[in-house]
Amino acid sequence: MPHDKLRIYSDGGARGNPGPAAIGILICDMNGETITEHQEVIGETTNNVAEYTAVIVGLEMAKGLKAKEIDYFVDSELVAHQISGKYRVKTPHLAALFKQVKDREKFFKRIIFTPVPRTHEKIRYVDKLVNQALNREGY
Repeated sequence: MPHDKLRIYSDGGARGNPGPAAIGILICDMNGETITEHQEVIGETTNNVAEYTAVIVGLEMAKGLKAKEIDYFVDSELVAHQISGKYRVKTPHLAALFKQVKDREKFFKRIIFTPVPRTHEKIRYVDKLVNQALNREGY
């Protein structure tokens, strides 16, 4: 079932930074009701790479749901501000992930990326998904 407008919350984290990493994604309708969620271990990497990977996967999921407009929330100020153009992307490995995000943004009419505190209820939830995925794999 298509959903024109979505709220997406995602988190990525690495134990050890770099270390074993995972992502967590929660996709909600505009009333905050859950449509779907996702958690996945993504291998050995850094927190920033995990955060970007979560955004990329979240956008792919939104594309599959036929979304047109997205309010996207992350707890990484760096990622939110780089994607929004407030900060420059200086490292080559993040620049490649930034490009992947920008390529996926083209599928949507509007996306607004907003940094929110780690204490936000939905961010705490996606952080829990990250930790569940890592714990399940024994990390």
